[in-house]
Amino acid sequence: MSEIAQNEELNDRTNIKVVGVGGAGGNAVNRMIAEGLQNVEFIAVNTDAKDLLRSDADVKISLSDQSSRGLGAGADPEKGAKAAQDHQSDIEEAVKGADMVFVTCGEGGGTGTGASPIVARAAHQQGALTIAVVTRPFSFEGPQRSASAELGIDNLRQEVDALIVIPNDRLLELSDRSITIMDAFKTADSALLSGVQGITDLITSNSYIHVDFSDVTAILRGAGTALFGIGSARGEDRATQAAELAISSPLLEESIEGAHGALINVAGPTDIGLQEASAAVELVRKAIHPEAQIIWGLALDDAYGDEVRVTVIAAGFDTAKQAAANAAAVGMPVVPQRAAAQAAQQPTRQTPAAQPQQQSAPADNPAPAQTQNPAPQSAPVAPAQPAVTQTGQIPVQQPVAPAQPQQVPPSTSPFTFAPAPGYPQQPYPQYPQTTYTPDANDPGDLDIPDFLR
Repeated sequence: MSEIAQNEELNDRTNIKVVGVGGAGGNAVNRMIAEGLQNVEFIAVNTDAKDLLRSDADVKISLSDQSSRGLGAGADPEKGAKAAQDHQSDIEEAVKGADMVFVTCGEGGGTGTGASPIVARAAHQQGALTIAVVTRPFSFEGPQRSASAELGIDNLRQEVDALIVIPNDRLLELSDRSITIMDAFKTADSALLSGVQGITDLITSNSYIHVDFSDVTAILRGAGTALFGIGSARGEDRATQAAELAISSPLLEESIEGAHGALINVAGPTDIGLQEASAAVELVRKAIHPEAQIIWGLALDDAYGDEVRVTVIAAGFDTAKQAAANAAAVGMPVVPQRAAAQAAQQPTRQTPAAQPQQQSAPADNPAPAQTQNPAPQSAPVAPAQPAVTQTGQIPVQQPVAPAQPQQVPPSTSPFTFAPAPGYPQQPYPQYPQTTYTPDANDPGDLDIPDFLR
């Protein structure tokens, strides 16, 4: 069996479904179908009956009821969520058997914002790798829609393995200043298409260097927040230029430096060289965490002409942030990701445990401390006056015990996070403090003023 035939057989085993929720999600699904996205089943979910009639999806689920009468959720996420809950059995049946489910929508509206978490939960509970690709609304759409979008994004993040948020305002940076409102929303639909296609192409395309479903799962399962960037270039150094554009794309809301995992897809004509493609991957590798897991694929097709396109999906940020939070909770200094990893690669110097102070007498009869003006040798030396705490207790100098591992109580969070690579995994010591309470009736006590006794 040829390599291409084997890849096609593997593709047939990977059941991928894309669910467009609400108006923006349905428009994105139509755009994906028009662009010829292959080996994917499309599902449209909406409370608006007219939008469903215009959908080209394979499966259509109407969330309308007597209260909405098929007229939509009226930009009310609570109505969208309730409508999805009322039709949960239909949603569960639609996503049954999927290995990977994409949930796509435009955040800020009623159906997309409210129903998307319900759809994602149904897919995730059935064991599918669940990825959400959503857009944040344009700023000109108003503060109320933006506030609804943020709440919807937070709710959706709890129900998916990975969440990619594309800020619509950033899309304007890629467009002409004279762009129309209609074209601006079409650009948002195209961005949703690119986010989904950037992952599905890794699995479904007959790549020269193939990436299978288990590879994608290794990076995105439980990854949390993910970032998406795409770049293309022609001519000399086209692959590295495309990679540079991908990691500096306006679609990235923050730096990818802390990513502990990355999916990289390099696509171009058949004359692209291995060194050229590997240089692009190396550029991305240097931009993320030094110990990040990288999986990349190479798709060759002369239909690209002279163009090379690089798609980067960076993930694993939430694990790093949780590790930093845990470090701060135990008093560990939080250092930048790259600096921490570099420090971990340096040879570890053994620091000896603190040694007890040398004493000239047994511990139960400590030698008196020398004052600045010592008395003659024939007279006893008076001890220095010890520091007194606010409670009248005098700390006693004790030998410092060797560092003991700190007992950290088990986490009560439903999520578990592996320690981020690069942080030192040695325990941090606790130094016990012993106090001594003076006896006011003991004439042998130190001279302490009466008001402190």
